[in-house]
Amino acid sequence: MVCAEGQNGPDKSRRKVLVVDDHPIVREGLADLINKEKDLVVCGCAQDIPETIKAIKSLSPDIVTVDIALGDANGLELIKDIKTEFPGVPVLALSMHQESFYAERAIRAGAKGYITKQEATKNVILAIRRVLDGGLYLSEEMKDKLLYSVVGGHDSQGGVSPIDCLTDRELEVFGLLGEGKGTREIAEQLCLSVKTVETYRARIKEKLKLPSAAKLLQQAFAWVHGRDKPDSL
Repeated sequence: MVCAEGQNGPDKSRRKVLVVDDHPIVREGLADLINKEKDLVVCGCAQDIPETIKAIKSLSPDIVTVDIALGDANGLELIKDIKTEFPGVPVLALSMHQESFYAERAIRAGAKGYITKQEATKNVILAIRRVLDGGLYLSEEMKDKLLYSVVGGHDSQGGVSPIDCLTDRELEVFGLLGEGKGTREIAEQLCLSVKTVETYRARIKEKLKLPSAAKLLQQAFAWVHGRDKPDSL
């Protein structure tokens, strides 16, 4: 899937960006934003993991922007795949959720930066350029949190959020629950057994200290649909 190139057409002096997002409007908007810059150009777009891997091989981008939520796929897994197969291609992660939920996971997976979709457009370009130049893009607050994590301390909030205690797979299941998917549907999507998904649900409920399955679904829905901090978290 190829996005429209910059108004001036191909230019070898412009660094190439591959945009990965499963929403056409977001892809087009981000492509338009990037293509306005004199030193950047969108070389292509992808909406899932197979398309992304194929595009990297054929287009040789200088950087890939990856949405954490890719419909039926997991952006974190894609970041891990890119790090393994294309270690020289930096990744900038994007998400609708606040940094506190996904930034550290994205960096551990191999991303060189994390930015929320709510940030100002100028910050998106700043993040892309910083990662391209070999830097790391995170907010100052998140940089401090990661530093404290490395040295074994605690963040300024006085501890770790229950959400942070979920594994990547548990968080993925939590998100799918919040999208209204049932256990069997989640199992099919993630290529897991129903029993395994039920085990993940039980672990999530225990880690988040939720009293019932109904409360788990309520909190998952709240988290997915814009309330980044459910009531009991």
